[in-house]
Amino acid sequence: WFYMEQRNLKPKVKAEDRPPCSGLYVPDQKSFLFEVSYYKKKINLEVFHCLTDGTGALNFLKELVRNYLMICYPQVEFPPVSEEEISTASDHEEDSFSQYYSKSDYGSVKKSRPAFQLKGERLEQEEMSVLEVVLSAKEVYRKAKSYGVSVTVFLSAALLCAIHEEMPRSQMKKPVTLMVPVNLRNYFPSYSMTNFFGWIEAGQVFEENTRFEEVLQNLQHVFRTELVKERIADNMNRLVRLEKNPLIRAVPLEVKKYFLMVGAAWGSRRITTVYSNIGVVRFPKEYEPYIRRFGFFTCTEALQLCSCSYGDELLLGFTSK
Repeated sequence: WFYMEQRNLKPKVKAEDRPPCSGLYVPDQKSFLFEVSYYKKKINLEVFHCLTDGTGALNFLKELVRNYLMICYPQVEFPPVSEEEISTASDHEEDSFSQYYSKSDYGSVKKSRPAFQLKGERLEQEEMSVLEVVLSAKEVYRKAKSYGVSVTVFLSAALLCAIHEEMPRSQMKKPVTLMVPVNLRNYFPSYSMTNFFGWIEAGQVFEENTRFEEVLQNLQHVFRTELVKERIADNMNRLVRLEKNPLIRAVPLEVKKYFLMVGAAWGSRRITTVYSNIGVVRFPKEYEPYIRRFGFFTCTEALQLCSCSYGDELLLGFTSK
């Protein structure tokens, strides 16, 4: 499999000089898989996904913000920003997938239909459209609660309906399907800052008169069914089982790489788009005068929505090729 090597280099902060989500990994070049830059009063942290997930990146950024503010305002006492203070470097580098892997029987795999695929003129290789929308977190929360659903379900339904409005009539029979990443630390205790996430798929086949409330009810059912520890463990074990298979491990990487690409392309047929919500970014009240907002978006092959909130600002980050 691919693996990572440690670099005894000193990372340097620089002024923002490239488009967002430009390539970080350069084969055979001694460099980092993350980058910190700035533009005026904005701090950018860019991370190659093989290094960590949204939770790990956010925890690193929060520590970065704390250290930056301690340097800028030495007269102010800035308390710790996370509960990970009690954890060790070994905890942070732990492979939690292997720790919680079980050889128990696997549940049935749900077959998925090919989903509607977004089409359009593609941008140049290094270019990506980025749209950031700022909403009132309290108003969105109140709206979601008025329907009896979570903010994630509410925004997922809104995204599905928005895509449906753009579908050509010839494609209407195909489901519009979201992939929604899931933070596995909420189900399996872990201080790991490496990748430890799974995902669920939630889709909707739209009829001519499908109402928004029906989409909400369908998604609510899917989330309640899929977001249970046993179901999540089954999905996680199935993937780890492949990684640990001695026959697959023995196959040369160049051969495996080809099949990984084919598998990823085949799997993407089941997905229309991805929605990732890392939730509320929390800081002690001492930080409030110094931080305006947090934003979050990712590189994508088609369209993706990411969201997070800080204070009363809910930021939606749409990226598109």
